[in-house]
Amino acid sequence: MPNIKSAIKRNQLAKARNAKNKAEKSALKTTLKKFDAAVAQGDREAAATTYKVAVKCVDRAAGKGLIHKNNAAHKKSSMAQKMSAM
Repeated sequence: MPNIKSAIKRNQLAKARNAKNKAEKSALKTTLKKFDAAVAQGDREAAATTYKVAVKCVDRAAGKGLIHKNNAAHKKSSMAQKMSAM
């Protein structure tokens, strides 16, 4: 446990940021799973709508630093391949 006031504040901020990042990363994973489920069902319309949402979510995560930009590009590329294979 930190004794210094500034260290206590830093600890509180770190916990808040950790919770926020965890929630945003969880939301990203959820959107990717929704896209994969739509592709697995073969529903092209649902896949197209979830694709747009998933790409936005991936770009937002990369912009905020949750995932690396190359990781984001890899995810978007694989989703695009799945869409074109449908």
